[in-house]
This record gives sequence, C-alpha cells and structure tokens, in this order.
Amino acid sequence: MTQVLTLVLDGVTKGVTREASAVAFEKAPRASPGPAPDADADAQVHPAARLAAKLQASVDPGAGDAVLELVGVSLSFGGVSALSEVDLSVRRGEILAIIGPNGAGKSSIVNVISGVYRADRGHILLKGQRYGQVPTQRLAGLGVARTFQNLALFPGLSVLDNVVAGRAHRVRSSFIEQIAGFGRARRERLDARARAIYVIDFFQLSSLVDRPVGTLPYGLQKRVELARALVAEPDILLLDEPMAGMTATEKNEMAGFVRAARDRFGTTVVLIEHDIGVVMSLSDRVAVFDHGQNIALGTPAEVQRDPRVINAYLGIADADADTDSDDADDDVARGEAL
Repeated sequence: MTQVLTLVLDGVTKGVTREASAVAFEKAPRASPGPAPDADADAQVHPAARLAAKLQASVDPGAGDAVLELVGVSLSFGGVSALSEVDLSVRRGEILAIIGPNGAGKSSIVNVISGVYRADRGHILLKGQRYGQVPTQRLAGLGVARTFQNLALFPGLSVLDNVVAGRAHRVRSSFIEQIAGFGRARRERLDARARAIYVIDFFQLSSLVDRPVGTLPYGLQKRVELARALVAEPDILLLDEPMAGMTATEKNEMAGFVRAARDRFGTTVVLIEHDIGVVMSLSDRVAVFDHGQNIALGTPAEVQRDPRVINAYLGIADADADTDSDDADDDVARGEAL
C-alpha cells in the first residue's frame, strides 16, 4: 500500500517543473489578500481563498451565518456519558475554541463533527445539510478538514508529497490515466503541485520542501500537518490540540499561522487547545465544556469571568463563589487558573 501511495505521489510531484506549476497557479481564480505571518500584503492569494462576503465574515465573525451546528447531541460509551444534549453553533469565518477539564468531552465533539463517532441522539447541521452521522469518507468533499492530537503524516515522504496528499479527494482521473500521466491526470498534477507549493510557502516551509517529514523537528511537522489540511481548501478546519507538545515560541508561531489562515482564506476554525493563554488571545468565541455539557459560550472576556467556568476549573463551591469571585476573576484573567 505504501509503495502504491509513493508511486502515485511521485507522479503528482515529480516531472513537473516549478515553472509549469506557476502557470497552473496563475490560471486559478483569486480573491482579495489578507495578512499572513511575515508575508507581503501584495502577495498572491491561494486559489482556495473565498470572496468578499466570506472574508468580511472573517473580519466580523458576529456577522457571519452558522456554517456548523450541533443540535441536542448526546453520546455515551458503555453507559458513561461523554456528551449530554449539546447545542453548539459555529459562525462562518470565526475561530471558535473548545476548552474544558480533561474528560469534558472536547475531543468527542470533534469526532462527532468529523463522523468518527455517531451520536446516540441529536444531529449535525453542516452548511444547512442535516446528518445523524457525518459520512467520514465524504468529509473532505463536504468542506471539512482536520488535524489530530498525534501526528498523522507519512514520515518517509517529503514535505511536498505530504502536502500534495491533502488534494487526494480532488482527483477525478482514473488510476490508468494517472500512470499514463497525460490529459486530465496531468492537469490535476499541475494543479495539486501549484496549490501545495503555495501553501508550503505560506507556512514558510519552502526551504524544506524536499526533506522527508520524519527528519523535521516536531513543531515543523505540526506545521506540515496544518498545511496538508489547508491545501484541501476546507470551509471548516478542525484542529485537535494543534499546539500540544510545543515550546512557547512554537505555540506563538502556530497561533499566528492559524489566525493568518482564517484571515487569508476565510476558513472557519474549530480549535481544541489546553493553553488558555493562546485560546484567549486567538479565539473570537470560546465554548467551555464540563462533564459533557456546554456550560458557557461567549467571547474570551465573557467566558473567563463566568462563575460556572471558574467553578469548573477552580472547584469553588457555589456558596463560596461570591466571597472568592474577585480573586478568582483575577486569576482567570491572567490565565493562571485555567
């Protein structure tokens, strides 16, 4: 299987010059540029970038419509409740963070959205379409991409090969056409390479394009995984602890790339992250879960002063909440308690 994958990716990424890739990219549609880390404001925009309405929603997420909704979602494992009657709406173009103590149901939410789990009750609305279980095999085609807590890359393949793999769902040519390497298959190869090179440049990985991913430091591997997800041109990007295991510098860099991806491409981001300092500085809204229930939802400033959130993280008894509220608010505001 690995040999077949290598053969297909080799046909996609080799034998096609950068000049040919540039020609393919130049023929692709464009949209207005947005900021990116250390990027020129006049830089060319990836063909996946959305047009004015979606970009406007990314500037003012409160004005965007709901692109994803969970309605009355419940999930249990062997009688243990993981999610209980969860209602959650994600606005187009926003960065929504999901936080909570360990075992709160955060990863279960992402797995239900991506179709890994089927909810016992409730349903998901994805761009207005209702699903009891989102079809995992059609996830990319539905405009949803995700990353995982643990790296899910091909360590023996190059950075370019790994990112090009994110375009697999766009392939329409047959296996025979791909082996022959002409016509529709050639056009797909040119397009996949052009888009992959652009995203690699966007994530400042150009100097590593031919390096095997397995030889890269962990922080750069996480960046490659994010690039592979973004090259799929998702409407919704699910990030499951994308900064886990990173140094403070790497976390700041990754947060900048997540924000820039939203601003540049208009991608809606649903983020699970334990670093509350990152969450509060990066997110437009924060959903707080505890024991499988959504106990708070609002802006970072609203959430960090919600008594239910303070209770969940600090274990303050309700009777003592008034007495200790000022001190707890100060702790949460500094990111020390969460």
